[in-house]
Amino acid sequence: MTREEGINLIREHVKNENSIKHMLATEAIMRSLARRFKENEESWGLAGLMHDMDMEIVDYRINPEKQGQVAAEMLRGMGVNSEITEAIRAHNPATGKVAETLIEKAIFATDPLTGLIVASTLVLPSKKLTDLTAASVLKRYKEKSFAKGARREDIAACDKVGLLLEEFVEIGLKAMQKISEELGL
Repeated sequence: MTREEGINLIREHVKNENSIKHMLATEAIMRSLARRFKENEESWGLAGLMHDMDMEIVDYRINPEKQGQVAAEMLRGMGVNSEITEAIRAHNPATGKVAETLIEKAIFATDPLTGLIVASTLVLPSKKLTDLTAASVLKRYKEKSFAKGARREDIAACDKVGLLLEEFVEIGLKAMQKISEELGL
């Protein structure tokens, strides 16, 4: 599957623009991590892009175990390789898929990081990603009442891919800053 086919597929299944932006942000970070670890950037990017493509098909509040599972099954049926589909399953522990490989561990930690970065941006007077610093994100990370949905323990799992939290946040922020126009931030 090409990136263009992936974009078309998520636009077909996801109507909420903020959700699409989250998937684009996850893709950007996963691509940066792939470069950092000398892994396949296309596979890692596609996993990040497609990881929530089933979010409007499956109501994860009612059936949390299906979110990620349905997307993986759909993509598997389209011939997408198991490295990508298993990473998509692993981003949501409710599927029962434990993150084991490097890509699976990376997407698990990346998914909530995007929300923390976006929330940290939106409290800036400018509301611009280019004005956000990694130090600001790390400060917000320590504030448990800030962006409660950004699961800190999952973000901290970046240590399972051999990254310090500070380095992970820096990589994530730079990746998102590169696509700030696409994210509208």
